[in-house]
Amino acid sequence: MSIRAQDCGGAEYARDKGIPVILFPKNKDATEGLSAEDLIAALRSYKVDFILLAGYLKLIPTELVRAYPKSIVNIHPSLLPAFGGKGYFGMKVHKAVIASGARYSGPTIHYVDEHYDTGRILAQRVVPVLANDTAEELAARVLHEEHKLYVEVVAALCEGRIIWREDGVPLIQSKENPKDYR
Repeated sequence: MSIRAQDCGGAEYARDKGIPVILFPKNKDATEGLSAEDLIAALRSYKVDFILLAGYLKLIPTELVRAYPKSIVNIHPSLLPAFGGKGYFGMKVHKAVIASGARYSGPTIHYVDEHYDTGRILAQRVVPVLANDTAEELAARVLHEEHKLYVEVVAALCEGRIIWREDGVPLIQSKENPKDYR
């Protein structure tokens, strides 16, 4: 059984709320979906400021990354740059973390660039790796923190609280005290 993109829960929710749904990428065998150029045009027509991904596993086309610099964000279930890159996703990440003997893991929110998991890191949250953890137990703790952290980062994006250091590192300005960064 395959689930089509137009049938996913998020698309259904959006349609029910009158939010436009754009299908991407266009598969060579599919009759639906957009090319990268058509996607950029559609996003611009809707005046999209940010593209928020949630563990998206495919490379984003270079055209889209260039059209939306510092505007595409994704999450990863490890403390990048460790356990990131092609092939590191889902339970594979947590199994690798445990097998390595790492004492800490956690979610990373990062900008998207033309490569897997190499964009500038916006935020991370540390989660301990317990002595007898299973990959499923660690994944659950990381996901719990991921949900909280992503909301905080998206709020900072929308509120214009991302400040870029001279060396190109993004920092999140504190909402309570604008002179503090993390």
